[in-house]
Amino acid sequence: MGYQSEAALERDVMNQLEAIGYERALIHTEDQLKENFRNLLNERHTKLKAEPLSDKEFSRLMTQINNKSVFDSAKILRDKFVLKRDDETEIYLELFDQKNFSNNIFQVTNQVSVNDEFSGRYDVTILLNGLPVVQVELKRRDVSIHEAFDQVGRYQDHNLRGLFRYVQMFIVSNYNDTRYFANSDKTFLRGLMFYWTDEENNLIFNLDEFMQSFLITGHLAKMISRYMIINESERKLMVMRPYQIYATEALIERALTTDGNGYVWHTTGSGKTLTSFKASQLLSYEPEISKVIFLVDRKDLDTQTQEEFNKFEHESVEETNSTKQLISQLEDKSRPMIITTIQKMSNAISKHQHVMERYRKDKVIFVIDECHRSQFGDMHMKIKKHFERAQYFGFTGTPRFEENRSQDGRSTADILDKCLHSYLVKDAIRVGNVLGFSIEYVNTFKDRIREQSGEYIAGIDTDEVWLADERIEKVARHIHGIHNNKTHTRAYVALMATQSIEMAMKYYRMFKAINEEPGVRPLKVATIFTYQPNQDRKDGDVKVHAKNELQSVIEDYNEM
Repeated sequence: MGYQSEAALERDVMNQLEAIGYERALIHTEDQLKENFRNLLNERHTKLKAEPLSDKEFSRLMTQINNKSVFDSAKILRDKFVLKRDDETEIYLELFDQKNFSNNIFQVTNQVSVNDEFSGRYDVTILLNGLPVVQVELKRRDVSIHEAFDQVGRYQDHNLRGLFRYVQMFIVSNYNDTRYFANSDKTFLRGLMFYWTDEENNLIFNLDEFMQSFLITGHLAKMISRYMIINESERKLMVMRPYQIYATEALIERALTTDGNGYVWHTTGSGKTLTSFKASQLLSYEPEISKVIFLVDRKDLDTQTQEEFNKFEHESVEETNSTKQLISQLEDKSRPMIITTIQKMSNAISKHQHVMERYRKDKVIFVIDECHRSQFGDMHMKIKKHFERAQYFGFTGTPRFEENRSQDGRSTADILDKCLHSYLVKDAIRVGNVLGFSIEYVNTFKDRIREQSGEYIAGIDTDEVWLADERIEKVARHIHGIHNNKTHTRAYVALMATQSIEMAMKYYRMFKAINEEPGVRPLKVATIFTYQPNQDRKDGDVKVHAKNELQSVIEDYNEM
């Protein structure tokens, strides 16, 4: 498509939104906005249909709800509140029906003018029951989307007042590049503009496709009611990223329509805690589910997760400092969501049968943090045996597959069955959620091996190649030589991962040997690993004595 003016793009957006279910409203001033809101309030509430709000009543209502902060407006939007009528009776009013989306009225208008110290005129405004909840800021195709973002920032500084404090999110687009972000009382950050995607993490840039997916009325209502977070501790609105939403929906569907388990594979740093909170929260609202139990494998994670969950929803969970406290929470039916450790849950089953027995045949959901770790031993089996109707859902950035099975020989899929959604590091790099990798290849053995047949290569003893003293020394000296440049003259540290304890120890000894050479500025080197109490002797002597190796490393570290 060739040149298109902003006005033409705006007309296309209005037409398309009308085609997908929005009622076009002729609202161009703040007074018209208030009158439309009042009319819809009377229309939506049965008691107000029979006896509409008087001028005094509407004035009292506006005093209660108008021109609050974005944070407080978001809370009012989602809550019921009481209005005292002229005859002293009280009526409960609801601004947004979060359960039955069809009970809401969706409108769209454009070119609403706000006269403040600096006058502003908004491109496209989406209204929910008369309240502006989404602002769409448009630019021509040859204009950067960042100009639209900056313009929204200027609106925030000068114009977004009154009922416009109910705006939940902004959409900015130059047609070819479209993103969304949450409203805020604080300065907007470009890094919190998100692309929308499909379930396979394919980015949706085009505004037409974005509207057909994101702005369908039912989906927009779901975004506002379910997938925006009112962060109590930081007093701000948050909107979830698409992969977090798709994972949450897949998990909930699996829990409510099957008896199966599942896991979510989202890369480190992608916000798994928020995703697991939202899934746990939404499941806890379901009447058929007795409890949602968020299970961690360490006490410090218990506290950390509790703090994170309570940021997202004030007092949504309490800490379980002891098994006794866990039992108290299990007895409390007003606490549908619990965070605890696998150890406390195991103790509860062993020592408090009188309480635990009632959950034996109830539908209980266990949400498991970092499900790749070795928490699926005897304690997990005890829990699984006791809760006969339980379902288990795990979150991990590093699942175990056949080639890297856990110590008991099982993969993540063996334990949790199906991968419900994946968002990998390549997806995160593509949209700038995490830093990209700068990869440098250094060859450490001769190219002639490539000339051999595939059968010969398959027969190579790979350990003999990778653990060869000559190769270990080459790699260690290379790292030693580039370390200062790569770490900004040792202002940063470096991490090296190896495939085995034996390899880690060979590198460790080599670095120590290089450090002792004349004229070398030593590197501070340490290593850490875990070992099995009873290791398989066929794997070699170094691995057998891993406990002793670790002890010597710790002694070196303490001396250093």
